[in-house]
Amino acid sequence: MSPKFIVFLSICTVLMLSACEVGKRELGDLALVMAVGIDEGKKKGWKKVTIQVVRPADARGQTGAPSGQTGDPIWSASAEGETIFHAIRNLSTFSSRRVFWAHNFIIVINEDVAREGIRDIIDFFTRNPELRMRTWVVVTPEKASTVVSTMTGLETVPGEAFDKLFRYTPISTQAPRTQMMELQAAYLSESSEPILARALLINRGISNKKPGQAGSVDQIELAGAGVFKDDKLVGILKPVEVRRILPFIEPLDTGVLILKCPDDKDKKLTVELKNQKFKVKPSLKDKKPVFDIYYETDASVVEAACPISLDDRKKVKELEHQMNITVKKELTAVLDKAKNEYKSDFIELGKVFLNHYPVEWRTIGPKWEEIFPTVTTNIHIKSEVVDTVLLKKPTKESGGMLK
Repeated sequence: MSPKFIVFLSICTVLMLSACEVGKRELGDLALVMAVGIDEGKKKGWKKVTIQVVRPADARGQTGAPSGQTGDPIWSASAEGETIFHAIRNLSTFSSRRVFWAHNFIIVINEDVAREGIRDIIDFFTRNPELRMRTWVVVTPEKASTVVSTMTGLETVPGEAFDKLFRYTPISTQAPRTQMMELQAAYLSESSEPILARALLINRGISNKKPGQAGSVDQIELAGAGVFKDDKLVGILKPVEVRRILPFIEPLDTGVLILKCPDDKDKKLTVELKNQKFKVKPSLKDKKPVFDIYYETDASVVEAACPISLDDRKKVKELEHQMNITVKKELTAVLDKAKNEYKSDFIELGKVFLNHYPVEWRTIGPKWEEIFPTVTTNIHIKSEVVDTVLLKKPTKESGGMLK
């Protein structure tokens, strides 16, 4: 090996080591953000940013706090500024650590802020190289600072609790799953509009400090959705409405439907929806978009306050008829809200049309905001009761005993 090559290799090694030294960040110098909330500031036009920072030493679930620690797994702090970046920089006036975003789970936006527009929020958090594009985004009628500071019952770190709540929304079917990536895509799209889950604070927990007092602790709940047009919040959807929107924007999981008993309309019967299939088929008629919406599902009777058996085909057919009417009614109501009340294509009909008719979209796309409320939608529902889970025969009462 030549002396010149050895010298060259030594110089490269020194440069690489120095680069690592310059770019390194010690964990003890960072404030690891788990959640961030955005509210209106006290001054007009200002933003209030609240961060939820994890305390590594106190997030281990220990019962006694070590020396110098409070025992709380998180530390919350707020600052205001003319812009989001300005507010975050103002956090450094009292935070002993540098704010670090790479572990952030969720961005919580107060609805008053959302009604004014979230363009600056999308811009900042998509420009920030530390932030993951898979970060969840929600709106809330509460103060965002309160939501991100709320301790939950099961998880040590509230930001992580939000992340796990979103894992189970396909089961509850009460809130959409929107991450920053989808939010930015919908905002920049000319064929669809954003929709965000709604976070609420509900008094339902039980405090360890007040045993037996149910409802003494606020718990976070994902229920409902906020509908946007461009970057502004224009409406709120109830959980029952969200379950009919989800098939338009997410893969289907199981669902639940409550029906009336065939022989006694005052009693209820619950079915679980399985093998759901949903398809939107666009077409052109007289140069105008038409959408045929197909929904098929199998159903299992999982709970009944009345006798029911698959052998009674008349009752089964009546249940299937109820299901068809109920689902069609709910879908019609959702389409009406999107087209006529909010005039916002958060159900992505424009996106479906674009994928099937890219050439025609060149003419229709620039006028989609005007065309969308006038499009024709045809709904086709097919449901079938396939089993009653464990019971093939109705439960009968005899002599105080169930047979």
